Amino acid sequence: MKKKYYYEDNDFKLILGDSLKELKKIKKNSVDMIFADPPYFLSGDGISCSGGKMVPVKKGVWDKKIGIEEKHQFNRKWIRLCYNILKNEGTIWISGTLHNIYSIGMALEQERFKIINNITWKKLNPPPNISCRYFVHSTETILWAKKDIKKAKHKFNYQLMKELNGGKQAKDVWESSLTKPSEKKCGKHPTQKPMVILEKIILASTDEGDLILDPFNGSGTTGIVANKLKRKYIGIDMEKKYLDLTIRRKESADD
Repeated sequence: MKKKYYYEDNDFKLILGDSLKELKKIKKNSVDMIFADPPYFLSGDGISCSGGKMVPVKKGVWDKKIGIEEKHQFNRKWIRLCYNILKNEGTIWISGTLHNIYSIGMALEQERFKIINNITWKKLNPPPNISCRYFVHSTETILWAKKDIKKAKHKFNYQLMKELNGGKQAKDVWESSLTKPSEKKCGKHPTQKPMVILEKIILASTDEGDLILDPFNGSGTTGIVANKLKRKYIGIDMEKKYLDLTIRRKESADD
């Protein structure tokens, strides 16, 4: 890659920039696994609950509400770029809620991916529904997909997943609490995922030494877990403050 990294420490690399541009600079068929938690495009005039308080839904400019067609075209673009850099035997995991996951699923199929699993993450301590006009949002969906190529066999560490599940086949419903306060000691990101979720994803579909990429790095959870499990990592984000947060987390984990 002909670009200097914003941060580089052995097998941990961060790029400051727009993924729609930066993904084009990464070597084709070079990445073993991609995890993405793309914008949900929720920020607007709504309200939510955080820490028991009513707060506005304004996560950042990157999450500003846009039209349906614009949102879907955005999803198709970055997923198409991910297809190009992913190895034929590699896989992609994408997290989302009802606000974007249906567009993601359609975009995956349109961009020559085949969905392997529909993982349901059941949150054990979801924020309450303050409007009392619908059921509490207590789940997120994680789509797991591979390139739709007949002879390409994707990696799945079946025996390890079975072992970690007490000797029984691992199911597609995963339970965990929201991100622990200890994982936010270096700073916060509005959509930060728990490390336990990334640990399961990475252990399931990669081996030590594999290269993992996250096009929406955020607070860097994917990278922190990847390095912890002896994988290589590249993270991309257009927000300098979140890359700085990632660096603080990385250096704290190394201490």
